[in-house]
Amino acid sequence: MSKHARARSRTPRTSARTSARPTRRVALAATLGLLTFTAGWVYVVDEKASGTAAQARADSRPPAAARAARDARRDDLQGLPGISEQTRAKIPAESRQLILVTGKAADSSESTATLYTRPAPGADWVRAESWPARNGAKGWSTERTYGDLTSPQGVFALTDAGGLLPKPPGTRFPYDKDPAFVAGGRGVNGESLAGSFDYVVAIDFNRTPGTSPLDPTKPEGEEKGGNIWLHVDHDGPSQGCVGIPKEAMKKVLETLDPAAKPVIVMGPEGF
Repeated sequence: MSKHARARSRTPRTSARTSARPTRRVALAATLGLLTFTAGWVYVVDEKASGTAAQARADSRPPAAARAARDARRDDLQGLPGISEQTRAKIPAESRQLILVTGKAADSSESTATLYTRPAPGADWVRAESWPARNGAKGWSTERTYGDLTSPQGVFALTDAGGLLPKPPGTRFPYDKDPAFVAGGRGVNGESLAGSFDYVVAIDFNRTPGTSPLDPTKPEGEEKGGNIWLHVDHDGPSQGCVGIPKEAMKKVLETLDPAAKPVIVMGPEGF
């Protein structure tokens, strides 16, 4: 073979190697591009999925309007129906026991007494028991005077108890058992008052807390009257006290705890 022939035979092999290198580079670039696209697509899908999950979590909450309505209902009532916002604001924050006496009308002697408790200061009140009750023969007054036959309207502490009978088991209030707990005369409607003071809880209206219900002291003066008690109902209106059934009085004495700062909230419907 001639020199030129050998030269011609080497030329095609050199061209084949030269053209193969760009082809491999193109294939490598395409592969890298495909991997980059796939990773980006996975990221986008994952981001969308995360966003969807977050949205689902947000949508699982009650709508804002529903939450606002729920909170408004709680703030408005707090479990105590039939009294005004002004009266509710007078209830001590630390009180966890409450007797709500709601009169049928401002001039009515018929009412209902309901025992409420709550687990902690500021929590909603929970109804425990309710009983028929009677108050002053001429209803309610915010400016009571001695002998006007009205019951004082407002929020009053309950701190002391007593009675003609021994205290019921479980009574935690200071309890004064005394034979002087006997009502003289007859009721407003001529009914017998026998047994009315078997059990009493003093209502802290114009009296000195920490003393027997029999203590006659009236710190705000004689003209306002005093000795306003929660006592056993005598089947008639009172001169100013609140009467409930005898078994209810026993329940009250067994339940009330000085540590719970109990109060009585009393007046006509909506006061």
